[in-house]
Amino acid sequence: MLKMRDLQEAPVLYELIKHPEVFPYVRHKAYSSEEFLFITKQTMEAEDNGELVSRTILDEYYHPIGTISLFDIQDGYGFLATWIGQPYFGKGYNKRAKEQFFDELFLTHNMNGVFMKVRKTNSRSLKAVVKLPYVTIANSTYPEVYQEINKQEEVYDLFLISKDHYVSYQTFANTEQQHTEEEVG
Repeated sequence: MLKMRDLQEAPVLYELIKHPEVFPYVRHKAYSSEEFLFITKQTMEAEDNGELVSRTILDEYYHPIGTISLFDIQDGYGFLATWIGQPYFGKGYNKRAKEQFFDELFLTHNMNGVFMKVRKTNSRSLKAVVKLPYVTIANSTYPEVYQEINKQEEVYDLFLISKDHYVSYQTFANTEQQHTEEEVG
């Protein structure tokens, strides 16, 4: 489940972001609770200005467990940044949060595509990305973007979720679910 970012969640999220399995992979690193609060405030202001879209990921008890954001928005495309606290790894929150976020981005904000750059050494994120049936590797189809994210050295793989591919997949999945429910019911 997702919600708009707010300052009250910052202390809880800061405790989760500090974990050594999370911190190295976070886009905006905060080294204190105050710095995390400041970054959260900046993020909220940037969203108000239309520069990005950022949500807090919640567990089933409405506790904040991570964030998901779209940065560097340009011409209907942006870059995804997601992190979830270590106690919540492997519980399906990442996939659910992404799908809810993609629904909002493509259907409400009318985005055309979402890029994901994933460190070639980040096996956890690479495994999560390839599980998404609507993602395509974009290293060769968007060579200018691939070169831009790997200016210094080849560190990242580039992935893309296009609006058309995502909406087509969701339509197909929903149709399949309806057929299954009709067969059972």
